[in-house]
Amino acid sequence: KLRWHSFQNSHRPSLNSASLEITRQSSAQLNLLQKCSLLRLTAIMEKYSVPHKQAWTWTVPKFMKRSKVPDYRDKMVFGVPPVVNVQRTGQPLHQSIKQAMRSLRTALARQVGIFRKSGVKSRIQALRHMNETSPDNVNYDGQSAYDVADLLKQYFRDLPEPIFTSKLTDTFLQIYQFVSKEQRLQAVQAAVILMPDENREVLQTLLYFLSDIASAEENQMTAGNLAVCLAPSIFHLNVSKKESTSPRAMHKRGTMGKPDQKDLSENMAATQGLSHMITDCKKLFQVSHDILLQLSSSYMTADAYPHPLTDFVCQGESKDLHLYFEQSVQNLLKESSEKFKGWLSTPGPLNTELSCKK
Repeated sequence: KLRWHSFQNSHRPSLNSASLEITRQSSAQLNLLQKCSLLRLTAIMEKYSVPHKQAWTWTVPKFMKRSKVPDYRDKMVFGVPPVVNVQRTGQPLHQSIKQAMRSLRTALARQVGIFRKSGVKSRIQALRHMNETSPDNVNYDGQSAYDVADLLKQYFRDLPEPIFTSKLTDTFLQIYQFVSKEQRLQAVQAAVILMPDENREVLQTLLYFLSDIASAEENQMTAGNLAVCLAPSIFHLNVSKKESTSPRAMHKRGTMGKPDQKDLSENMAATQGLSHMITDCKKLFQVSHDILLQLSSSYMTADAYPHPLTDFVCQGESKDLHLYFEQSVQNLLKESSEKFKGWLSTPGPLNTELSCKK
């Protein structure tokens, strides 16, 4: 069974479909939605960006200077990015973390102030050790809900970059700092579509989970309360050199101490933003109707079905299928050997060079 819904024809929606979840769009439709979302988000951010500040821009990665790809072989759960989890297991969020969320859901009605009250440090460390040494056999039965909640906080704080990605985290914060309330939902929906698939799925799992917690009145934990407790960990705010090596933390080094106005503004935006995302989580991962109407027929005709292999052969120079395969393989090997076009070297079997590209 293929992992992503976008490659399954049975999940293709029509404009009249009741389900317009991002995960249910075909890959070509998602590509179209991302282009439209980028245009929309750019227009909104340029309209609301503060005049005396630098305009909202994307930073273009420098492909010529190839950065060293981190090696996550010594890590199993904590500090492992979602894309590496997908490569290892086909799931962007590790099963033991999903299990932690499930165990907290069962404790909802009994535990007051979950995520607000701290757990016991030694027990949290033992849980963390259990996750790293035997992640497939983790059992949270009998554990304190406060310990498991703190463990979950640590998981998101220890990711190499915020779940919103280094590229988009500041954009999410700026949406809640500068964009009017009337257009915030549109802007956030557009930013969510621009996230990598695996990060978006982890964010969706997290927000749906927090929404369930906020809906249990016995906890006395509203969306706003949860946001106050979790925003610093999820957005990687107020992190020191010891705690994180994320780009946001690197940027903050040397500025630790008394928070300046920018830090205070970011903290408030992160809290308000997370509270809004928890409350409106069902809308965030839906394709808005006005974007569909704007794209109209081009959305519906966007490569809804995979092309037959014969189509590709006919487009090529050769009509011979075997020769077509041979040319394709040689082109692929040539591109991967250059290592510039998004290819990453990954650990492989002995005497084998393995590269992958999403």
